[in-house]
Amino acid sequence: MSPASTEFAETPPAFHPASSLDFLPADQLHSLQSHRLRQTVRHACDHIGLVGRRFDKLGLTPADIRGIEDLHRLPFTSRDDLRGEYPLGMLAVPPDQVARLHAAPAPGGKPLMVPHTRADLQTWHDVLTRALAGCGVRPGDVLQNVSGYNLFTDPLGLHQAAEALGAMVVPSAAAEGARQLAILKDFGVSVVCAAPGYFLHLVEQAERADVDWSGLPLRLGVLLDEPCSEANRRRIEKAVGIKIYGLFGLPEIIGRGMGAECCRQDGIHLFEDHFYPEVVAPETGAPLPAGQEGELVLTTLTRQAMPLIRYRTGGRALLVPEPCACGRTLRRIRPVPSSRPQAYVVEGVQVLAEQIEAVLSAMEGSLPPYRIVRAVGPDELEVQIEVTPQIFRDQVGAMEGLQNRLAQEIARVAGVRVPVRFVEPHSITRRQAPPGGPAAGPAG
Repeated sequence: MSPASTEFAETPPAFHPASSLDFLPADQLHSLQSHRLRQTVRHACDHIGLVGRRFDKLGLTPADIRGIEDLHRLPFTSRDDLRGEYPLGMLAVPPDQVARLHAAPAPGGKPLMVPHTRADLQTWHDVLTRALAGCGVRPGDVLQNVSGYNLFTDPLGLHQAAEALGAMVVPSAAAEGARQLAILKDFGVSVVCAAPGYFLHLVEQAERADVDWSGLPLRLGVLLDEPCSEANRRRIEKAVGIKIYGLFGLPEIIGRGMGAECCRQDGIHLFEDHFYPEVVAPETGAPLPAGQEGELVLTTLTRQAMPLIRYRTGGRALLVPEPCACGRTLRRIRPVPSSRPQAYVVEGVQVLAEQIEAVLSAMEGSLPPYRIVRAVGPDELEVQIEVTPQIFRDQVGAMEGLQNRLAQEIARVAGVRVPVRFVEPHSITRRQAPPGGPAAGPAG
């Protein structure tokens, strides 16, 4: 293996310096993408053993990849690869070039580690700034950031990007709902960044407190973390009288900011000068045409510390075939929320349903019927587990001990405590199992 280097020697193709990257003509964008793909392939093959071995197995060399049109020839990467190379087997630079280490939640107790060089952090800062600007954040805004700052990426990046746009940031994750409303009013907040569940919680708090939203300077919201149904988005917009915009991102790649909605709210503009999208058939991996739903696959074009080639996200989406009326030439994706991995936010930490499933399966021997429900507030969860008649007849102390052990193991795996409660046999509604799939899973 040759010595690792983060320098890309090839001279990039020229494009008009006055043109925003969001509005690049298609031929210039294609040329830039092809240049960056060649760099990424060479860098990954030289410095990531797994990638080099897969290229050798296919009889490919970096020289065989001339541009984006050759992307389909490259092997896929998956979450299983990231797990198998834990902690830093996918690192493509020397450890002393890693400026920051973030993580992505994963089942099994160990997160997916996501290293960044200084150039990677600058890229993330740049795209997140573009994302917030596309949503309408402007100099002079007062932005209330409700997400907690932790090992995961989004809140810190949002804070820095908003400041770069000239906004004043109020980090308020530690405050409970009534205090959040007081901060919003007292500081003249014009932008709120929060998970959809927390937005709904603020709406409900405001209704109980008889808050008049029309008398506040709040003008837009930016959604984080959980998928948000269109019905909930419209409910928030109607109640508050503002527009709500979504950001897109995967923590195992770079986090929120990989794409964002524009003023048309008609799909996510992906920053495909950095993250190239494909949609493939989940069963075969064959590329699908624009407009057809399939699995979203992403290739990083500028990542240095951990470039990912044809990363199978596991999420379903489609590429919108029509150009956007906003004028951006970046293509749009429409994620399919119903098929995304279920995720929840507790105290600023993203918790995946599959993390909870992994704990229950390991401790119970098989996956029992269970459901994840919102508790008192939107930032609080409870795992309800259906018990067998025998366990239900056991002594209360024994059941409480098992509940505590399950809660402790979930906290170890997920990084945050989620209460566990047993419920009576047959009290959880079963979901219909998909063909060939198990019936177990979250029921609510």
